[in-house]
Amino acid sequence: MGSAGDMESRSGDKKTPGRWISLLSPIPPAIVALSLLFHLPDISAGREFSFGVNWVPELGVSLRFYIDGLSFLFALLISGIGFFITIYAAAYLRGNPLLRRFFLYLYLFMVGMLGLVLASDLITLFVFWEVTTVASYLLIGFNHSSAVARRSALQALLVTALGGLCLLTAFLLMGQIVDSYDLEELLIKGEQIKSSSLYLPILILVLIGAFSKSAQLPFHFWLPNAMAAPTPVSAYLHSATMVKAGIYLLARLHPVLAHTEYWEWILTCTGIATAAVAALAALRQTDLKLALAYTTVIALGTITMFLGSDASAAVAAAITFLLVHSFYKAALFMVVGIIDRQTGTRDLTRLHGLAKLLPFAFIAALASALSMAGFPPFLGFIGKELKYEGALAVASEPALVGTAAIFANAVTVTVAGMVAIKPFFGPPPKDASRIRWAPPGLWISPLVLSAFGLTFGLAPDLVGGGLVEPALTAILGLPETIDLKLWHGINIPLLMSILTFVLGVIMYVNLKRMRAWLNWDFTHAPTSADLLWDKSLELLKAFAALQTRILQNGIMRRYLTVIFVTLSMALFYAFVHTGHFSLEYTAPRLNLKEWAAILLTVGGTFTAGFARKPLTAICALGALGVGIALIYLFFGAPDVAITQILVETLYLVLIAAILPRLPVFTPGKKEGFRPRDALLGATVGLLFTISILVVLQTPFESPVSEFYKEAAVPEAHGRNIVNVILVDFRALDTFGEIIVVFTAAVAAVTLLGHHLRRGKQ
Repeated sequence: MGSAGDMESRSGDKKTPGRWISLLSPIPPAIVALSLLFHLPDISAGREFSFGVNWVPELGVSLRFYIDGLSFLFALLISGIGFFITIYAAAYLRGNPLLRRFFLYLYLFMVGMLGLVLASDLITLFVFWEVTTVASYLLIGFNHSSAVARRSALQALLVTALGGLCLLTAFLLMGQIVDSYDLEELLIKGEQIKSSSLYLPILILVLIGAFSKSAQLPFHFWLPNAMAAPTPVSAYLHSATMVKAGIYLLARLHPVLAHTEYWEWILTCTGIATAAVAALAALRQTDLKLALAYTTVIALGTITMFLGSDASAAVAAAITFLLVHSFYKAALFMVVGIIDRQTGTRDLTRLHGLAKLLPFAFIAALASALSMAGFPPFLGFIGKELKYEGALAVASEPALVGTAAIFANAVTVTVAGMVAIKPFFGPPPKDASRIRWAPPGLWISPLVLSAFGLTFGLAPDLVGGGLVEPALTAILGLPETIDLKLWHGINIPLLMSILTFVLGVIMYVNLKRMRAWLNWDFTHAPTSADLLWDKSLELLKAFAALQTRILQNGIMRRYLTVIFVTLSMALFYAFVHTGHFSLEYTAPRLNLKEWAAILLTVGGTFTAGFARKPLTAICALGALGVGIALIYLFFGAPDVAITQILVETLYLVLIAAILPRLPVFTPGKKEGFRPRDALLGATVGLLFTISILVVLQTPFESPVSEFYKEAAVPEAHGRNIVNVILVDFRALDTFGEIIVVFTAAVAAVTLLGHHLRRGKQ
């Protein structure tokens, strides 16, 4: 199978970015990573850092950042893995004319992820959360000429954006309960959240946000589809960063929302179900990239499952496995990218005998796959042992969690064999002569990351005390110690590991038979999540088309009818809800000129309603407008009256100029008085009249009006308050309105001039 998603790695022309991009691109993440490592002794000692500025102090929102063990671990992974990804991406996309744009998107995503994990304010966290959503959309859809890439990017955007909206709602509710959006204060007042009647809605909203970002059921389908992105994007977003954002959120809010049955059961069951579904899907794949994508979903489900527990062993297993997974999965994605780039395919059925042709990729793949499968002495073995210890420590259902962990790890062993054995062993390919050695820029990064798995496996204290323990302390809120070592003796976790290897080998040996059965079973399943997604979008589009045909059909009368009916219903509901129907209002005594203005207004109204010719109706509306202007004038608003007169005059002039150019209107027998329109107009007028009378009876206090009256003369040097508001206090608003009117006038003149020129031709 070809690699349509990565074709951009081989496209380009001679006018491409120079080598300086390859040299400069790793510098920003390297600076961040080295700065964090400089503070590693402080983090290991339990110190925390907080810095920032007030952003919107009126709303209690600040642009503050908070570094503790948990945020430090994620920030180091984001910048450290990002450093190696930039080296790899510069070589992988070399010759691509859009390389500068790619790194702009990548840095935008990196900044968003760093801001997300370091944010000390809920609103700031949400802003950076959405930055990652937008940046991931741009990265997944980088190959914009591919319809598959565009669809996958849009799918990822819509799914994660939906989760983001739910997350924002949860943050606002939590901020209202604790009267602060500060994350440090929220962590202290976790019991206040759990004791609130809004705890369950908040929990559900937070979990929707986290699950959508970390591809948990039922949102798991977007991540495998996102493999349409270039391989450097897959290696970065879908191993160590974006998909871990939801995991970070669950870990960050663990002190606030955990320790309840809702939290434990929802996370445990969702994690198990996600891992199981992804495991079955991974066994079906012949595309190496898709197989790795589904193992990422397995890993995320496993971590979610362990974060549902209160046991320190389970949480420690989640954090350790998160670190392990980041190393081997980024390396394996990059290896698959090398295979794809050098051979032109990543189809497992067509790959074999590449060990001598791609030796460095083979070494990186073998080391990373051994860590992924959990073989000693790699860090993956330690992580797997901790997972089994954590499964046994789960208080509610240790047998269920343990069984799920064994099955998920066994499938991971099988996929590790698919990636490290099948492509590299066997007879050399027939077209071996055209397969060239990969340049160093491609294999250095996966080789170093795979070496980390071996180094930290042999010396686990390098990450145990400095990274895992501080993160564990930050999650549980109490000082925790963890003993990472290769050998714990012969115990139940070791026996579970042996069983895992046996099951994994059995599935690998019988992979073709299992794949045939799973392909039949899943291909014909009508409940596929991706299929449901497509059906949902089709229903949404059909509904949009239906409401467009009904509400936006181009008939002005129907537009006005819908608007006025809706307005009438809203006013009527307001009266019923507030009970303002009994009106005690004494009408003022009117003199002759005021009665004349009223008669002119009423006469214009009835004439317009019964008129059979458009010009008669328009003149009647003009008379109505003049009557209203006289009422404004008689009751002390001459500036408003002048505005009304000018508008009516301009309206009549424009209509008089347009009418001769319109088709001749011949009224039929049914034209003239329309009872339905008259009833609607009378209803709206009556409801507005009642509204005005109710407002007049309501005590009115407006500090804004008092401010304008007091400040008009001393600050604006004007006694006409309306004019002062328009040209001084709200000058920018007035200027904006003038620009809008001027733009509309220019557009109208342009269109008319174009029409006149065409008429002369």
